[in-house]
Amino acid sequence: MIHSVVNAIFFCLYTSVYLCSSKDTINPPEKVSAVLAFGDSFLDPGNNNYIITPGKANYLPYGKDFMGGKPTGRFSNGKNIADFFAEGLGVKEYLPAYLDPSLQDNDLLTGVSFASGGSGYDPLTSTVSSAIPMLEQLNLFKQYIGNLTRIVGEEAVMNIMNNSVSLVCASTNDLIISLPARSLQYDVATYDRMLVNLTLSFIQELYKIGARKIAIFGAPPTGCLPAERTLFGGVHRMCVQKQNEAALSYNSMLKEQLPVLASSLPQSRIAFVDFYNPLINTINKPQQYGLQVTDRGCCGTGLLEVVFLCNRLSPTCPDDSKYFLWDSIHLSEIGCNIFVNESLPGLVENLF
Repeated sequence: MIHSVVNAIFFCLYTSVYLCSSKDTINPPEKVSAVLAFGDSFLDPGNNNYIITPGKANYLPYGKDFMGGKPTGRFSNGKNIADFFAEGLGVKEYLPAYLDPSLQDNDLLTGVSFASGGSGYDPLTSTVSSAIPMLEQLNLFKQYIGNLTRIVGEEAVMNIMNNSVSLVCASTNDLIISLPARSLQYDVATYDRMLVNLTLSFIQELYKIGARKIAIFGAPPTGCLPAERTLFGGVHRMCVQKQNEAALSYNSMLKEQLPVLASSLPQSRIAFVDFYNPLINTINKPQQYGLQVTDRGCCGTGLLEVVFLCNRLSPTCPDDSKYFLWDSIHLSEIGCNIFVNESLPGLVENLF
């Protein structure tokens, strides 16, 4: 009962989980024309600025290390994961939000992000967090294709799609928000199977619209996020093994099914992006990456502050380059950079 009450309090305080943030460039065999991003706040550069949601990051100290010290809506102190992948693939330095009204035609040609902080494959997740649902992100993608066609014509759009990389990251909020909320309806294994089926369905729809090279993120070690450690990790704030096991179960099922799906989509290249082991390795061995702190964020105490609890009144750590996480959920800019540097070579190998 007490655990349920704590969960309820957590859901009210954090209506969603907002995740974030290579100068090294990997040159794939084929030139990447555009990067497209779908999912949650790991890849959201500011779409939530333009919808009604409590999950925004368009105020300081978010973005304090971004170009000009400007908070853009990225859930980080600086660049996020989508930015680093776009840069690492040689496309552009920053991946813009599709809903940004200042977007120019040239921005569309090289890709945008449709991701929304708090979103997930499970429809309940976006309902609870007031995020852009994954199915609506697909509708925005269709709209984007129409805009591209207006600018460059159908043949050029086909070339752009054939040579673009689509990043999809969306399971974390499901595991933290909707899995506990549905605990009377599903056990962990059953929920993970449902989540995998929803993930596969999303990939199929993405392919139907035009995506060909698709990188699907697995789930991260949610039980090691600072907020989860604070709420459920006991006095010593240990990683919550039960949550990590749910993430590993989902990853294992998804990784097994992706080759089967890819074989039914003849023009596709589908890559699984391991979002678990690179994070665990960094958390457990921070010194190898030049870090000092991996069990709390830089904003405020780093124990619970996230989204509106991390605000301009919150103190920040003296040196965020030593922190793997920016707040109690999101990776710092250096954390995002470390993850992308670890993941990019494998992504290129599997997609090209």
